[in-house]
Formats: sequence, structure tokens, C-alpha cells
Amino acid sequence: MFTADAVLFDMDGTLTDSIAAVEAAWGKVAKDIGQDPAFVIAATHGKRAVDNLAQFKPLIKAHEMEDEVQSFEESILFFADVYNQHGPGSRDLSLLSSESTTPALSAGRSSASSSSGSSSSEGYNGPSTRRPSSFVRRVSNRLALLSCEGACYEDEDVFKEEDEVFEDLNDELVKRHVLEAWQTEAAAVDRSVRILPGVKQLMDSIPEGRYAVATSGAKTYAYGCMNRVGITPPKVTITACDKRLKAGKPAPDPFLLAASELGFDAKRCVVFEDSPSGIKAGVASGATVIAVCTSHERSKIENCGAHFIVDTMEQVRIIPQGDHLKFVIAEKQ
Repeated sequence: MFTADAVLFDMDGTLTDSIAAVEAAWGKVAKDIGQDPAFVIAATHGKRAVDNLAQFKPLIKAHEMEDEVQSFEESILFFADVYNQHGPGSRDLSLLSSESTTPALSAGRSSASSSSGSSSSEGYNGPSTRRPSSFVRRVSNRLALLSCEGACYEDEDVFKEEDEVFEDLNDELVKRHVLEAWQTEAAAVDRSVRILPGVKQLMDSIPEGRYAVATSGAKTYAYGCMNRVGITPPKVTITACDKRLKAGKPAPDPFLLAASELGFDAKRCVVFEDSPSGIKAGVASGATVIAVCTSHERSKIENCGAHFIVDTMEQVRIIPQGDHLKFVIAEKQ
């Protein structure tokens, strides 16, 4: 048992489990650049998309990076949603229409998204209403085309934003097989975002204004994941888009900024993290770090400096006591 003033949560792997969708998105990036997906996936975990894209796609120009991050994070949500929307378990087995986007990116689609509040540092006002990303448009247009018998591939408008892979595929039959395989694979696997064990109960026990989220995800992905599992993003939600961040995890900047926005000293905060880079960031901030074994085996995180390691948040209780929060950590059942 110990006391602290506030809680700083990482998001993915700590509050939510979207690992399958994230790995699918990075796997697609790996294939696009001719790299081993396993290597790219391992190298990107727990880090900001902007840092990972800069590393693996160094030809992206500075003025293009924001759109590239947006497109990549929309691709994560696409993978997370496509099974339930168009897979074997859905009522709608038709392919995506040319107008479709991921749910949280459609204006007015999610009441939870539009009413969830925004970070005081970013001024985020709910889901994006910008036009669908090039990724979503390309996939949607291609899949819609396949739904038509005898589809005509001479419609240049449909393929005007083709990526390099498809530019060299001149054989129409090959194109059709590639697209059908891509659609089948994307919709056949359930990569839905899920809330992790014990999270809801723990968050519900903390008074408003005493906790924040500090994630390596940009706002599209962060808000999209939390909204999908019923978590209302707290007022202080620090994402990779925050211009005040000089560096992302494993630097302590996200947690230091989150603590400052809450009005507490980071040394009097508790950080919940799951990844080695996040744990190191929490330790560097001076906070007490509780690591959860939800995305990594204990052996992979036990030497990163965490003060406590638990299997899930079900082992932790938070009890408000006046101006402080009492933490009770139970041994593994």
C-alpha cells in the first residue's frame, strides 16, 4: 500500500487492446517497403507513429508527415472495424462502398466521440470530419469495384491514387486476385479493439481531474480506440500530436506534460504502462510505475525499472482518501 496524488495512464496495451489491428497496419507498412513484418512490428511497439514512420519511410517530407500519420492511424481503425462491419459475423456481407470510412471518422457517427471532451492542450473537438484518408479511399474504392460482376478496370478515376504496388500490375486477372485476397484477409480476422481486464473498475474509482492519459498514439487513433470500448477520454489526454512535446517515449515528456496539465508533480503520480519504452518514460519522469503484463511477457519488462509488476489491473485498487489516492496492490491470485 502507498499513496499518490494522481494517475497517468498509457493507452494501448494498458487500457485497450488493439494489438492485432496495430500489427496488421504495421505489417502492411512493412510489405509496402519490402521489410520483414515481424521486425517492423517489434521495432515500433510503444513508440509514436511519427517516429516510426520517419524511421521506416525516411522519404516522407516534413510537410507530408501529419497526413501520413493520419492515414496510418485510420488504417489501424480500418483493420479494427472491418471484421464486424463486413466479415463473416456481420449482417452486411457486402463490400465497402466508395463513401465508407471507419466509424469514428464519420461526422456525427459517434455520440460518445462528439461528447467526450478534449485535451486542454490540443483543442481536439471530437472525431475528424476531414475527407477519408488516401488509405481508406483506395481500399474502399478497390473493394467496391470488386463487388460488381464484370467490373471494368478501365475507370481511371477509381485508381487515380494507386500506390506503387498496383501501378505495375497490368494483368487484370492478377489485379483481381490480389484485391480479392486483400479483402478476404482484412475482413476474415477479428481485430476489434477491446478494453483490458480491470480497467473500467479502476478508472471509475478515481475522482475526475485526478487522472490523465498520455499515449504515443496520435489523436485519431487514441480517441478512436477509447471511444470504441466505452472509455470517455479524460480532459487531459496527451497524444503524439501535442506540439509541446519535444520527444515521445521513452523520453519522459508525455508523462511530465500530463502531470503538469493535471496540476501535480510527476513524482507524486503513478504511471500505468505495458511496454519497455513506456515504462522507461514513466521511470524517467520520477513517477511510481506499475507495469502490466498485457502485451509483453514479464521477462521482457521486469528489467525496465518498474516499481511494481502485475498481470492485469484487476490486482490494483485505488481508494480516494482526502487529497490523496491510496493504492493497494494484491499479489497474483
